[in-house]
Amino acid sequence: MSIAEESGDRSYDGRILLRLIGYLKPHAALVAIALLLLLASASLALVGPRLTQHALDVAIPARDGGLLATLALIYVGALILEFGAEYAQALLTTSVGQRVMHALRMRLFERLQRLRIAYFDRHPVGRLMTRVTSDVETLNELFSAGLVAVFGDVFTLLAIMGMMLALDWRLALVAFAVVPLIWLVATLFRRNVRSAFRDIRVRLARINSFLQEHLSGMAVVRLFHRQAAAARAFDRLNREHLDAHLRSIRIYAIFFPVVEFLSSVALALLLWQGGLRTLEGSLTVGTLAAFIQLSRRFFQPLQDLSEKVNLLQAAMASAERIFELLDEEVEPEGKTERRKDGSPHARRDASDADTTVLPSFRPSVGAIVFDRVSFRYSPDGPWVLKDVSFTAAPGRTVALVGHTGAGKTTIISLLLRFYRPEQGRITIDGVDIQELPAQELRGLIGFVPQDLFLFSGDIRRNILLDAPLPESRAVEAAERVGAHRFVERLPSGYAHSLGERGRSLSVGERQLLSFARALALDPRILILDEATSSVDAEAEAQIQRALEELMAGRTCLVVAHRLSTILHADEILVLHHGEIRERGTHRSLLAQRGLYERLYRLQIAAGAERRTA
Repeated sequence: MSIAEESGDRSYDGRILLRLIGYLKPHAALVAIALLLLLASASLALVGPRLTQHALDVAIPARDGGLLATLALIYVGALILEFGAEYAQALLTTSVGQRVMHALRMRLFERLQRLRIAYFDRHPVGRLMTRVTSDVETLNELFSAGLVAVFGDVFTLLAIMGMMLALDWRLALVAFAVVPLIWLVATLFRRNVRSAFRDIRVRLARINSFLQEHLSGMAVVRLFHRQAAAARAFDRLNREHLDAHLRSIRIYAIFFPVVEFLSSVALALLLWQGGLRTLEGSLTVGTLAAFIQLSRRFFQPLQDLSEKVNLLQAAMASAERIFELLDEEVEPEGKTERRKDGSPHARRDASDADTTVLPSFRPSVGAIVFDRVSFRYSPDGPWVLKDVSFTAAPGRTVALVGHTGAGKTTIISLLLRFYRPEQGRITIDGVDIQELPAQELRGLIGFVPQDLFLFSGDIRRNILLDAPLPESRAVEAAERVGAHRFVERLPSGYAHSLGERGRSLSVGERQLLSFARALALDPRILILDEATSSVDAEAEAQIQRALEELMAGRTCLVVAHRLSTILHADEILVLHHGEIRERGTHRSLLAQRGLYERLYRLQIAAGAERRTA
């Protein structure tokens, strides 16, 4: 459970609201027109009471039918104009809301792509999806139907108050007597509903997270007969979401009747005081009728504002979560610039926000150095790597072996700059990778991860990933790793559309496409993280033959589970509990009769048992 989820009540409403309003700046002209239309609509709403007063106090006593007809026509015309203004205003505000949501979704998606990988370790995908979808949709309602309308309601209130005071200030004070009570009720409502809406968003995020996880792992759920347990867990989350909604409903069930009751009390006071004064002759019937109409119109914006509080509080709960994501620290972008002799060197102002495109950094040799690197995933957690130092020379292959949890994959993650070393540094050709642009750094590396991932779309796009390369490069890469054989057998070849995560292909076929993807860019550095763990012996042999050619002239790091795949590595590093315990070639390590020799014998014995079985 993230800290952001469980954040308590905070008095950031003003800051958050101002930040939300900032998203309207690119659409200031449309917002200004919408406000003018709202002002026009509010002004036209005052025509009816004024016409009613004139009809009752002038036209009817004078028995002037022509004047009554004129007043009626003016009233109809005002209603038509009011309808037109409200219609145009609704179109404008909805359009602005959709434009703002488009921009906000793009900002969220761009931010998600720039966050540190560690952020995704702490936040489930389902909760992040809630922020980009339902939280943004809540803000859409605010921009489309709430924020601009609030200004219209406020103007309507001020205009009605001004007219009531102009007609009869004493009767106006009678109508205003219940306003402090309504304000007090609205304040109590706001405090309670804010907490309720935040709770609803948290519960919804948990439901989305649970659904995303269990739908992705449905095969495991059914294989181990966990349907009943999963249903019970989902029922608990669903009931918590229901309880949160029921809590908000109870708050509304109290608030709106109280506001309606206070409005009725104000109307009763008007009838009582106005009626007495009418009997005394100090107030006309027309003025009293106009006051009754104005009072209804006066309390209607108050009720509307109360409903807008509902919308505003939901938006505040969503905006808190969205802004927490937008304010999350992104992966720093290091930079390089060129010396006069043309060689790259690191700039020290890596935090500079300048986005100028710099010359491409391409090391001439691709030498990787880990210099006394130590790392742990949390400040108070155990050390995953301890004082690790090694050099991967150009054109040579360095293999990383060891038991699960020894730190092999962590070394790869640090080289890819998914995480930052707590101690020591990592360099490529003498340049600290923390000071290289992330795009440049990763452009040097062809990476085949242990956890295969293919996108929905055709095979060609999955290999090139929309890189500006000729389509022939995808075919060439597939041929070099042996993927071309099965691709050409598919109905549409390289245009064959894959399902989610490429599930229409076998594990081995997905592995081969992963190889092709890594090799399509002809990388300077090649990283294989358990890259052959999911393919059969025949495919593995074919891949090994291709890799021997492709590794020539490249710096290669290989994380190996099968020791048979790294027998010819130039150097093998044996990791144990985050430390390099042994290093050397296959033959020299066997001669040491240490950790490597035991791992190798165990794998030979396991292989013999499988063959015997």
